[in-house]
Amino acid sequence: MKGVCFLLTLAVLALATSIATASDPSPLQDFCVAVDEPHKTLFVNGKFCKDPKLVKAEDFFFSGLNTPRDTNNPVGSNVTQLNADKIPGFNTLGISLARIDYAPYGQNPPHIHPRGSEILVVVKGTLYVGFVSSNQDGNRLFTKVLKEGDVFVFPIGMIHFQFNPDHTPAVAFAGLSSQNAGVITIANTVFGSNPAINPDILSRAFQVDKNVINYLQKQFWYDNN
Repeated sequence: MKGVCFLLTLAVLALATSIATASDPSPLQDFCVAVDEPHKTLFVNGKFCKDPKLVKAEDFFFSGLNTPRDTNNPVGSNVTQLNADKIPGFNTLGISLARIDYAPYGQNPPHIHPRGSEILVVVKGTLYVGFVSSNQDGNRLFTKVLKEGDVFVFPIGMIHFQFNPDHTPAVAFAGLSSQNAGVITIANTVFGSNPAINPDILSRAFQVDKNVINYLQKQFWYDNN
């Protein structure tokens, strides 16, 4: 009888494993609308692959990430993303990289990466960073002041930010667990959508006067990516 129970348990575990591993792959774009005409298709979860016989070292190479970027903009930062568009060899590898330049007192505004976690390392200056957990976890704020060589991790899908509290520039590099992690900047998305979200909805959601929402929706929301 014990042998039968043991075999039954193994069968259930095997079935559970097969179900868990049989799910669809995570999407690598915001949406993918089905189309019946093949000539109108682009790509799904990646790009078309080059013939392996034609692959070169250059397909895995990028030069110039040591060059400072222009941070003269409303948010005081500039994100240089290296994904499969910049390094074709990233395709299907599930990783990407970014350099982030911060002006004195500049910030990378609150945003999320819907398809990847992020690991950030400071290579110059000081950064005040943090993320907010989900509603389920009580929207807890986790923050840290990072110096050169310090590392911080932002879990996938969490609202997070970086701020340079000093009067000198700062630089950080970020690795992401997706070849296209995506970026949703909170203010840009909520108040700068096209077309605009109905102000009555936002007024009630944020519990402020409708005039405040109208004012925010008229602002220019800069994209630093």
